[in-house]
Amino acid sequence: MYASVVLDIPTRSISTAFDYLIPSDLEATCKIGTTVLVSFSGRAAVGYVIAVVDHAPVGVAASKIKPIERVLAAPAFDKTSVELAWWMCEEYAAPLSDCLRLCIAPGQSMRVRRENTSSPWELVCEATGAVDDRWVELAPAAQEFVPRKNAARQRTVLGALTSGSLRMSELNATIVGASSAVRALEAKGVVQIYTKRRVRGYDTTTLSTAHAARPKQLTQGQQDALAAISTACEAGCGDVVVLDGVTGSGKTEVYLAAIENVRKQGRGALVLVPEISLTAQTVGRFRSRFGDDVAVLHSRLSAGERYDQWDMVRQGHAHVVVGARSALFAPLSDVGLIIIDEEHESSYKQDSSPRYHAREVAVRLAKLRSGALVLGSATPSLESLARAQNGSYAGASWVRVSMNERPGTAVLPRVQIVDMAQQFGAGNRSIFSEPLVAALHDVVTHGEKAVLLLNRRGFANFLMCRECGCVPTCPHCSTSLTYHERTHELMCHSCGRSWPVHAFPNPSTACPHCGSRYLAQFGVGTQRVEDELAMLLGPDVDIIRMDADTTKGKGSHQRLLEQFDASSCAVLIGTQMIAKGLDFPEVTLVGVINADTTLKLPDFRAAERTYNLLEQVAGRAGRGAKPGRVIVQTYWASHPAIQSVYRHDRKVFLESELLDRKEAQYPPYTRLSNVIVWGKQERVVKQTVSDFATVLRKEVADLDGWSVLGPAECVKAKVKDCFRSHILVKSPVDSNPGSVLSACAAQIKPKLGINMALDIDAYDLL
Repeated sequence: MYASVVLDIPTRSISTAFDYLIPSDLEATCKIGTTVLVSFSGRAAVGYVIAVVDHAPVGVAASKIKPIERVLAAPAFDKTSVELAWWMCEEYAAPLSDCLRLCIAPGQSMRVRRENTSSPWELVCEATGAVDDRWVELAPAAQEFVPRKNAARQRTVLGALTSGSLRMSELNATIVGASSAVRALEAKGVVQIYTKRRVRGYDTTTLSTAHAARPKQLTQGQQDALAAISTACEAGCGDVVVLDGVTGSGKTEVYLAAIENVRKQGRGALVLVPEISLTAQTVGRFRSRFGDDVAVLHSRLSAGERYDQWDMVRQGHAHVVVGARSALFAPLSDVGLIIIDEEHESSYKQDSSPRYHAREVAVRLAKLRSGALVLGSATPSLESLARAQNGSYAGASWVRVSMNERPGTAVLPRVQIVDMAQQFGAGNRSIFSEPLVAALHDVVTHGEKAVLLLNRRGFANFLMCRECGCVPTCPHCSTSLTYHERTHELMCHSCGRSWPVHAFPNPSTACPHCGSRYLAQFGVGTQRVEDELAMLLGPDVDIIRMDADTTKGKGSHQRLLEQFDASSCAVLIGTQMIAKGLDFPEVTLVGVINADTTLKLPDFRAAERTYNLLEQVAGRAGRGAKPGRVIVQTYWASHPAIQSVYRHDRKVFLESELLDRKEAQYPPYTRLSNVIVWGKQERVVKQTVSDFATVLRKEVADLDGWSVLGPAECVKAKVKDCFRSHILVKSPVDSNPGSVLSACAAQIKPKLGINMALDIDAYDLL
């Protein structure tokens, strides 16, 4: 037997698999998906088996083929996953080993390393495995056993076990000396000790919205959506249904009903959500309907928890996988349905190799698994809308289904736009407009809840000296520092470094340039909103802040949402993580502190992201019996994105946005790729990116519809002491930029300390 092995060596120069002999003693364990140790170019190397055949490669003598030395890990993926990895490798110009690594067991890290060029190579294995607990239960002889009068501990242990089996650790925690008593009872045949696997990652939640009660009747929109999904599933051709439903229209219930139909056919389902904060609520709803058939996979779980959930799927104990982007690669062999909730979210785009987009990979996976794909959102991406309008893309049918009504008596909230320039002209210097202040007091009076959005953490955007104009910037990055009042520090949100400092009027304040004490705060962050809101509403209102600073710890998202859910009257302040998917019927007010935060970024998607964010956060209001109200504070009230939110009419935004995109040849009318080069030597970085641009222009000179912009410095020209430059490449929608850019990269001689990234279908242009 012979195996094709992909070496886990991070280099673009190795772009194929290599053939190895499978020794007879490894034939039983060396299968597709196993991790193996092989010899390559005079050194040991870790690799992944992607094919097994019973004949030697054509034209190669069997005696010259090296054998596999060891099997390091059991199979983690199948033949279809290998096909998907090959496609990703070509589509996203990524090493095949990077694509396969997405499929291996969580916590597995097997690599070969050496201390220096003269030392030998060593295998380093780090793998998370199952954990077994020792359990104690009563044996049949326990019914007739009577402990001695002085055997108090034995009687206590037997009494505890009368209600059922218990973990040994639980007995030790509650009964002093339980271990010796259990050993004595086991020797007499009174109790039995056995091991049982502990499945980690089953945290419960007190969120009231984490239970999915089955509705008496689906709305017409829900019925139409379910019919379209059923048709796509029956076709088994990888067809796509774009579920275009207003916020609160009951898309989750459609997901649940569709998965029920798929499970009746014996097939499984993958459900992707964009933010970690959604998983507690989403998983709770799915587990309330499907019980232990649900596994959850996301980065906030520990390595052991992720492994247990992943292994449940591999062993066939769970058939519904809920999680973030990485859940797409769970070892679910018979995938009948893939659901991507809030499909417009940029968090579905991976920012490290392989730089894939979950939507595109899901399209391919649904076709390979003969399943169907559902893309759900109240604000579908322009790419998905364009494909649905065309009716097909990548050999699959695309259908758009609208859900324009909320179930029951709930209606879309009323939106009010507040021009902050007029507020300033009227003498209001507060970060809260008069309508928002009045609405917040009204919420407190009626004992309701509110959500306030400001997509910027910290206390102030930056500090600036009022005498010389100096703005402290990070010496390691080309960004200004954000001031955090609670910790009295300036923090760089690019590299994470911080410096202690006090802002004016503290007497210790000093400008780093001129020494002036007038180093004052400018701009607004979530910390400042929290402080001013506490002064405005008083101590009787729970004010909960949810941003990257307050959600660093494990379980912090869930804890903060549970606190908000349990409160009788509360205001939730947060960044974009609170804008999507959260369902709290008691929320009657949503306020947007500054709608212009993302609107003026140097990114062609800035208007689309602003519209999506505002429309999504507006949908948090009025999801219960009481009507909702939304107040949007802005300095650009006439912008189409803001007017679309005001009117609940997407056409206002789409007309102008699509016209601009078509004229400038940006997606969805083209594919946009970004070539980024970075390193610590600015001159070498600029030379490398210039060489790449020269090679690229020659490569695409005869190709229609291709254009090359740059090279130029990135907006963030320096991050973590590395200088950054990039090239933008526009190509036709049906082109394959991955293969072209990969061919160009192969012509650039590698330079020590210089890194290059090929980002196909780029989302982050900063």
